[in-house]
Amino acid sequence: MPFSKLMLHPNLLKAVKELGFTRPTPIQEATIPPALEGRDVLACAMTGSGKTAAFMLPIIHQLIDRPRGVTRALVLTPTRELAAQINEDLKELAVHTPISGAAVFGGVGIGPQEHAFRSGVDVIVATPGRLLDHFRQPYAKLAGVEYLVLDEADRMLDMGFLPDIRKVLKHLPAKRQTLFFSATMPGPIGVLAKEMLRQPFTVNVERKAAPAVGITQAVYPVAQELKGALFLALLKGGDMKEALVFTRTKHRANRLADYLVKHGINAARIHGNRSQAQRTEALAGFKDGKYRVLVATDIAARGIDISELGHVINFDVPLASEDYIHRVGRTARAEATGDAFTFVSPQEEGELQNIERAVGKRLPRVTVPDFDYSAKPEGQLEIPLAQRIAAIRAQKADSRERAKVNAARRAGSGAPAGANRSGSGRPGESRRSGGPSRGGNSGSRGGGGGRGGR
Repeated sequence: MPFSKLMLHPNLLKAVKELGFTRPTPIQEATIPPALEGRDVLACAMTGSGKTAAFMLPIIHQLIDRPRGVTRALVLTPTRELAAQINEDLKELAVHTPISGAAVFGGVGIGPQEHAFRSGVDVIVATPGRLLDHFRQPYAKLAGVEYLVLDEADRMLDMGFLPDIRKVLKHLPAKRQTLFFSATMPGPIGVLAKEMLRQPFTVNVERKAAPAVGITQAVYPVAQELKGALFLALLKGGDMKEALVFTRTKHRANRLADYLVKHGINAARIHGNRSQAQRTEALAGFKDGKYRVLVATDIAARGIDISELGHVINFDVPLASEDYIHRVGRTARAEATGDAFTFVSPQEEGELQNIERAVGKRLPRVTVPDFDYSAKPEGQLEIPLAQRIAAIRAQKADSRERAKVNAARRAGSGAPAGANRSGSGRPGESRRSGGPSRGGNSGSRGGGGGRGGR
């Protein structure tokens, strides 16, 4: 079916044609007609299926001839990157229309976002946390919202946004059209969908999530400490022009990016501890070809839309099969093709088996010719968790022991607890032993630090 059969506004069809799309994807073909009819929609759609256009095209179509100056559509999404990407998609689809939009998320100045509320842009794309921040101010009113989209609902659940979503709903009119999209449908998401939707048109709700058919998947067995060297060998082999690489933790993302740069590969990193400016620059630089490799935690597994991305690398095997689906879904988007390689150490075989059960097949194993699998590693990308915990405990024990010694000295001299013992002559000062705890959050899991989408 061509787009012209969907009965969209001519200006939207013109934009779609200029973007190079001739036929709607299955999710677009299924959801756009009922959305145009004003029905609520419940869609279980895998990443990379074209769902942004599936909900944005009918909304723009219905807003084109409406008066301006009132925000009539709200899109809720879990991460900053996804909010920014959806807003960019909105601009491209609405290029021949008067429709305006704004992205509302944390990590950037609040002034332009406040202006968007006050001016009444047609569409606001927001993360729940930052939206609630605005709702505390008198200017943030969305009483005119007629269309609500909940995108990546299961990811919202994973990031702990479910309570925030319910708070947001209290600020919106009860009478509205709601479009609900989720890659999977766990129990709590099903409950939320029943609360939000009225007699929805459902699409693929029972379909089990799976990677796009255009993705070539392969497993590279390798020792944990040789993963960096193997990836470098693949990059230098010449077949991999660019790659989006996923690591388990922020610390490993930092170390891997530094390792690649040290060996002459232009690489950037994106994770929850990076500022919004750093994350934006890294993503833009990767899209523009400035960086050959973008190293990311799962904060980027949903929300990065890069045309013709050839390779996704699971540097670490994800713990959940759903995360694998979303990671590899960054390539072969919109029915294109791409490669997804997973580096698997012996310790990660259990997680790999879970993924293979989820995708319904055994993934092929690949051995790289001329790579020395017995080579001595240059160094560890990450200090083992048990070793880090032991070091933190030892430091805390040492601090407690020093505190006991100091307390005993004060008691023996009869000096008050707050008296100066350093000899500096400044009352109220005491010698501090040790420094701040160096545990940090290097062992935290990627994913934007919980409410990183704010």
